[in-house]
Amino acid sequence: MHKIQLLIVMLTIWVSDRSIAQVSGNVNYQNKSQYPDQVSIAEFSGNSDIIISIKGLANIKADTYVAMFSVTQVGKTAAEANELINTRLNDVQMSMANKPGVETYVDMVSFVPVYEFEMEKKVFSKKTYNEIPAGFELKKNLHVKFNDPLFLNELITTCTNAEIYDLIRVDYFSSLMEQTKTELMQKARKMLFEKMTNYQEILNTELAAYEKQIADDYRVVYPVEMYKSYQAYSSSSLSQRKFTNSNQTDKSVTVYYQPVNDKAFDFIINPIIVEPVIQVMYELKLKINREKEARSNKEYMIITPNGDLKPITFHN
Repeated sequence: MHKIQLLIVMLTIWVSDRSIAQVSGNVNYQNKSQYPDQVSIAEFSGNSDIIISIKGLANIKADTYVAMFSVTQVGKTAAEANELINTRLNDVQMSMANKPGVETYVDMVSFVPVYEFEMEKKVFSKKTYNEIPAGFELKKNLHVKFNDPLFLNELITTCTNAEIYDLIRVDYFSSLMEQTKTELMQKARKMLFEKMTNYQEILNTELAAYEKQIADDYRVVYPVEMYKSYQAYSSSSLSQRKFTNSNQTDKSVTVYYQPVNDKAFDFIINPIIVEPVIQVMYELKLKINREKEARSNKEYMIITPNGDLKPITFHN
């Protein structure tokens, strides 16, 4: 009976461990991430300053995309290389000509000669290899602007038919960038006043009487900057004989999108995301020096040569 109970407990632990691994995903298979406990995060500054910081994050869905493809062509002559690459690019541009919201642009990258080695045979000496011109290599980049993210699948198929396979990157753009920055600023300002009011009630003092400094800044990250990679595999641990040869297979590398973690922010606009997005971060920071009172303005009047009174303000 005790053996059966022990077997059930061990099986439960094994199933639990497997379930947790499945939920966390393979990203934690090879290098497990350690997240330290942060029960206490508030700290006192070394002086009497009060620092109030508000951090906001906005996830913006892109409404315009630009895909960039690299195209390489080799030819025996400059004219041949140019003709062949233009034919491939024209096929794609013609296919895109009538697509709504789609624009194309070809960027010249490089045009260089290609060399190869020719062996020179001599009767009484070693073989000599001489480098000689063999042709030309022409590189161009194809930029394609589009609005529907699903259009990328059709674009890749069209490029593949033209023997264009190298997708360099996809850039994301949003027409709501300025509007989102304004929204972040307004929300941060509102939360700053709420924190100041809370501090005044706790300290039973009027913070407006002290000298203050304020600073703010934005930071924007795009999906192309936020991709990471990992390898998830399990190698055999069996011992081998001394003179046994073993060949290991290449392990697959997984690339995935990892957005900025939102746990360090006071508020988030559009917190739930299911696709790569543009992320805008904003921080508003206020420093209150409780040792110095705010400078008061004193008004003075002067009499002009015409007999008029004019105010002059001096800052103490």
